[in-house]
Amino acid sequence: MAYFGRVPFLHDEFHEGHTGDQAPYPVYHSDSNGDIHLGFDRIVDEVSNEFFFYGSSHSHHHEELFFTSDNFGLNVPEKQFCGQPPVAYGEVHPANPVSHWQQGTVSPAIGFKSSLLSDDRNFSLVDSYPYSQGREICRGNSVTTVPNVFDSNVERGNTYFQIGFDDVDAQRPVFLDNYPFAQVRDESRNVGGYLINTSRRYSIGPTWPSSSGHDREVTGWSIQLVEANQGSNENTVAFCNAVEEIRNAYPAYDLKTNTGKIWSVATKFPDHILGESRFRISIWTDFSPYPLLLTQHAGCITQNLIAEILRCTNQYPVQEECLLSVCGSDEFLQNNCTLGSHESLRKSATCIQLRLHITTNLKQSLARTHEDDQRQFSVNQLLEYACAWRLTRLNLVSVIMKYRGQVEHLLQNEQHKVDNVIEVAKAICSILCFVETRDITDAVKKLLVVPLVKAQNSLQCVETPDKALMEAAVTELSMAISRLIHVYSSSFETDFQLASIPKSPSCADISLYSQLSFTVYAAHNIPEVWVNSYKVFSFSCSLTYAGKTICQVKICKSIPVKRSFFLLAEWNERINFPLQIKALPRETILTIKLLGVNSASKKTEVLAWTCSPLYPKERLIHGTVLLSMKLDSILPASMITPGICSTDIPTSVTLQIDFPETNLEFIKPEPEEKKDGLEEPTKECLKHIARLSQAQSLLLLSEQQRRILWFYRYYCNSQNCSLPLVLGSAPSWDRTTVSEMYSVMRRWRFSNPLEAFGLLTFSFPDKDIRRIAVQQIENLSNDELLEYLPQLVQVLKFEWSLESPLVKLLLHRSLQSIQIAHQLYWLLKNAQNEVHFKIWYRKLLAALQFSAGKALNNEFSKEGKLIRILEDIAERVKAASDAKRKEVLKMELSRLQQFFQEVKFCRLPLNPALVVQGIQGDSCSYFTSNAFPLKISFISANAPSGNINIIFKIGDDLRQDMLVLQIIRLMDNVWLQEGLDMQMIIYRCLSTGKGQGLVQMVPDATTLAKIHRESGLIGPLKENTIKKWFRHHHQLESSYQEAIRNFFYSCAGWCVVTFILGICDRHNDNIMLTNAGRMFHIDFGRFLGHAQTFGSIRRDRAPFIFTSEMEYFITEGGKNPQRFQEFVELCCRAYNIVRKHSQLLLNLLEMMLHAGLPELKSVQDLKYVYDKLRPQDSDLQATSYFTRKIKESLECFPVKLNNLIHTLAQMSVTGSAKPPAPETVPQEWMMLNTEKSIARATILGFNKKSDSLYLVQVVQTCNVVTFVEKSFDQFSKLHSHLQKQFPSEALPEFPNSWPFADLEHKRVKDLNLYLKQLLSGPIKLANHLPDGSAPSAHAEFYLLPDPDEVSRRKTRTVPKSTDPTYNEIVVYNKVMELKSHILKLVVKSKGTFVGAVNIQLSSVQLNEEKWYPLGNSVI
Repeated sequence: MAYFGRVPFLHDEFHEGHTGDQAPYPVYHSDSNGDIHLGFDRIVDEVSNEFFFYGSSHSHHHEELFFTSDNFGLNVPEKQFCGQPPVAYGEVHPANPVSHWQQGTVSPAIGFKSSLLSDDRNFSLVDSYPYSQGREICRGNSVTTVPNVFDSNVERGNTYFQIGFDDVDAQRPVFLDNYPFAQVRDESRNVGGYLINTSRRYSIGPTWPSSSGHDREVTGWSIQLVEANQGSNENTVAFCNAVEEIRNAYPAYDLKTNTGKIWSVATKFPDHILGESRFRISIWTDFSPYPLLLTQHAGCITQNLIAEILRCTNQYPVQEECLLSVCGSDEFLQNNCTLGSHESLRKSATCIQLRLHITTNLKQSLARTHEDDQRQFSVNQLLEYACAWRLTRLNLVSVIMKYRGQVEHLLQNEQHKVDNVIEVAKAICSILCFVETRDITDAVKKLLVVPLVKAQNSLQCVETPDKALMEAAVTELSMAISRLIHVYSSSFETDFQLASIPKSPSCADISLYSQLSFTVYAAHNIPEVWVNSYKVFSFSCSLTYAGKTICQVKICKSIPVKRSFFLLAEWNERINFPLQIKALPRETILTIKLLGVNSASKKTEVLAWTCSPLYPKERLIHGTVLLSMKLDSILPASMITPGICSTDIPTSVTLQIDFPETNLEFIKPEPEEKKDGLEEPTKECLKHIARLSQAQSLLLLSEQQRRILWFYRYYCNSQNCSLPLVLGSAPSWDRTTVSEMYSVMRRWRFSNPLEAFGLLTFSFPDKDIRRIAVQQIENLSNDELLEYLPQLVQVLKFEWSLESPLVKLLLHRSLQSIQIAHQLYWLLKNAQNEVHFKIWYRKLLAALQFSAGKALNNEFSKEGKLIRILEDIAERVKAASDAKRKEVLKMELSRLQQFFQEVKFCRLPLNPALVVQGIQGDSCSYFTSNAFPLKISFISANAPSGNINIIFKIGDDLRQDMLVLQIIRLMDNVWLQEGLDMQMIIYRCLSTGKGQGLVQMVPDATTLAKIHRESGLIGPLKENTIKKWFRHHHQLESSYQEAIRNFFYSCAGWCVVTFILGICDRHNDNIMLTNAGRMFHIDFGRFLGHAQTFGSIRRDRAPFIFTSEMEYFITEGGKNPQRFQEFVELCCRAYNIVRKHSQLLLNLLEMMLHAGLPELKSVQDLKYVYDKLRPQDSDLQATSYFTRKIKESLECFPVKLNNLIHTLAQMSVTGSAKPPAPETVPQEWMMLNTEKSIARATILGFNKKSDSLYLVQVVQTCNVVTFVEKSFDQFSKLHSHLQKQFPSEALPEFPNSWPFADLEHKRVKDLNLYLKQLLSGPIKLANHLPDGSAPSAHAEFYLLPDPDEVSRRKTRTVPKSTDPTYNEIVVYNKVMELKSHILKLVVKSKGTFVGAVNIQLSSVQLNEEKWYPLGNSVI
């Protein structure tokens, strides 16, 4: 910040001096220790165990060293220390409490400027440019016009105030509490009091009475400021202009882009995908009090449905345009899209309710207005959060006025007392981040000499022009102050600048072939605590690009701190990098570390660091630059980007660097192909390239693989490789290589816009490459772009400027879509929690809010207030004792009621189309987990609609949940594109701040744990728990079968999803089931295989959750065993579909690597997903692989044990759950009609008694259903009687009586299988053994002819299954042709022959699936 402490000049701090008066020194105030608090109380340092000064054994020896490797760095742990910075000008008054913005570690800000002040200190006393006319300041190819400072017609961006000193009493104190500066006369409005004019100019210099008839004269020591509404930094001005230009492209009167409506998200599907799907729709209209009921095909265009509605209501045709909205929300269907393409309709499980609207009757409540179009975007909006930034200008104007008074007093008084002027000059420096330049130091020395010269001349009776000497000295000091103000305003973002920019010196003799050099002058405002803890200070410099170090320079000149106005380390050291400027890439970053030698440990430690781009605006950095130094740990090289080189507010320690003045601009390499010596690759080589490209991510390629790809770069295309892999494999970023990269990029034909995502990662800082990537992404529709906003917001931190194509694209789309604007708002809001990029994202958020308009900003404001209230309630509920928690919640909910009384309506951050008007207090509660999340039941403002239930959580980082759900939504979309509806429920989740957020509650959903508890203590170990629960909720068979179907698909989808993403901590409390049969997972705090452990044992040992009770439900207790085979095939198909999109998935995860997520940080996390996707495998190989994973999951008993532990834990909290009362069987059903034969008998359940009785449903051939109860002994006796009665028949195998923990459930399954086999008639050879039992079969293969008998291959054994599934790959190597070969397949069960078939390979169609019937003998 610019000033740490109280505002520097209050009422009694200065007293105007007169002849003989005491010198007007400021009144100092300090705390008991005499220290001043500068707004930070801890510094995180890098501490080196031993910092070696290469080439020197002594740390104070001056030496320059160059390192061109990437191995230079400081490996230092963290250290904390507490202390106070040095006493600065203007102490903190004890009675003046420190403001909130003065506490804590201040976020650093880094900047640069574009002009250099000459080393020649002899400036002309008269500016070469007259103030009576406008002039131009040349900066390379850019021209900055400084208008006539006395002209009232000033172009926007620089407005002027004239502080009339004839109207200001110099004796009057300036109170900064009374905005803005001083009491003046406002001639334009004839209003007395404080400054309110809109044209502002601060002119500090001598004045003459206006009655003299002369214009105010400006002398050499005058300091004139003008207000810069768009900022003083050229980057800020350019950004403000770019944002306004984008906003102006979408005027409020353009109703095509400014509809003010929230459009339903639509996904385009091929026509055949929607198939025969039909929607049952109820349409409400203004023409009838009753809804119109229609059934429409999913492929129907919305506009056609509207036409049909109008015909049915006798309203067709209508002149105005009509729209359909989804009842219960503010969401409108897109007229040119199919019904099935709308996500809100596609996921609807019930009858869809829509409302017909005539457009002219709709209110455009969120549309931008003409007033919004008139607003101008200024630095005030960019930095409205920065209190210290505003105070800088106020303080500076006040002190400059004081400076003027002291200078006038000095020049008019024969008793030359310069101390007062020097003190005020010091005050000016303190406001400008405590920087004292060499110019100011030299000018102060000369000013101090003037009285001595006069005294000496007086003694020698020599006549000298004393006033001229004093004026010359004061003028030089004023010029030095002016130059500091100019450097400050150019380096940092302020709303003021000099009216007359100091004349730049002539350019230095520098060319593109010169070596990069500059002078590190000093580190200003060294904290006092550092001076006490460190003996000497030094620094090191490095150049980095794309996360790699180009060159490093270690300066071994260590110096102690010196005290002038303030404490500073003054090196004035010239740095020379042994690299030509031409060789440096445009996006090179200069990083400088401040080092200190610890007085106690004698070790060198990193105290602070800063960085700056070499080419901030296509022109080589030049002139004097002030850089704020960051006091926390240095980031990895890959994270050092312009996004952290923030220039908004200077921090406590500021580094001054003097770059040579130059007009050198970056010359972009031209695309150039160099195929000399390259031979066209063979087919095998091209296949190898294709195999390498299966890595999908650049980070997963080895150096050798990269060399191969780059060598064949001109033979790579979108068919055999991806552009990010080719360009990322380039060996370097020198001009020659970059020109070839541009050549490859120019001729590349993208197969899909999503391929370009890989070019936006940190591996590609080049602005032209990123521009091409954005050009491809522009081909995505708004709805498609919405899916990838989290990643695009993350990679904004790697953009080179705020005017980048990606920033512009997002702002353009936010003006086209309220859905995008809303999601972008919350993503940027949440991204501000990333400390190093906080300012970067704040500026983008300010630009978004400026573009969005007042109406949408009002909604943002209400949503923000709602979240703050929820956060406060959650904190209070969590902190309350168990006994008072409910009472606290009830009391705090009244605050929400009051909020809705004030705002009437509010949109939910989860979904802007959901408008709520209050809460249902009785339905609100909290969950008993560690963080005590809140369940809030909102009352919808749109009828007809039920309450909207959400969960508000604190203490959890929901960004990871957001990412997982986003990837799952993407997988669901690719399945739907292939015509596969996996019945996925993907709820909404939004992180609204650090460790907090909202989660959508899915209606009619129950945790698997609750279902288990309803089944008793060992519910998780029972086989029929899920089946019994669904049967209880679905009395109708058709409804029950629909639930099985939904479970079948959704379970398969989540098996694939959780396997690929490595979602861990899976137990029955985070698996949920809806009444309709859909299964889904919740809580994704652990993924990518980061499983919890007990000691060294992993808690999650199954590849994914698929248990025997799930199989039991799918196969209906074994009645339909073929369904398990279908389930396996469905899983494998879904898995292979996702694998086709491996590149997109890996790119999206790579773009989030630097988001600070706890479990997505390294290349190893990407490698985990790559290993699960196996993009190098064929579909056949992947099918075999995933089949094995299903088997592993099904046989993993620890999963059931884990569920049991969770059930017991929950029971200990909530009390033992009682099982539901057994259903009674009507007495009349107990009589069995013996006159008819039995068609089917099924055991439905059992009663636990000393001898369990099994309830058997008997279906007779006459369709009469009866129920009987039988014990296990009775079934056993029945089997014995049948054996005696039919000794020659092969009866089914009777279940054994094993001592099993879940014996009754096991017996139910086995007895049902027994009854099915017994009543099914003749036994089929392919399914059963001669004794009627289910085989434990394996398959043997022989490739004939096989004279050496070496071709035998064998699969694993599938125990006791009539429908065994293998999905294993049988491999025969060195088979040159198939024509003469026969493949013999033999199926056996424990050595017993089951069946066989011979397959003529000459007739086999490759890559085609075919079923072969088994014969009853080997051919």
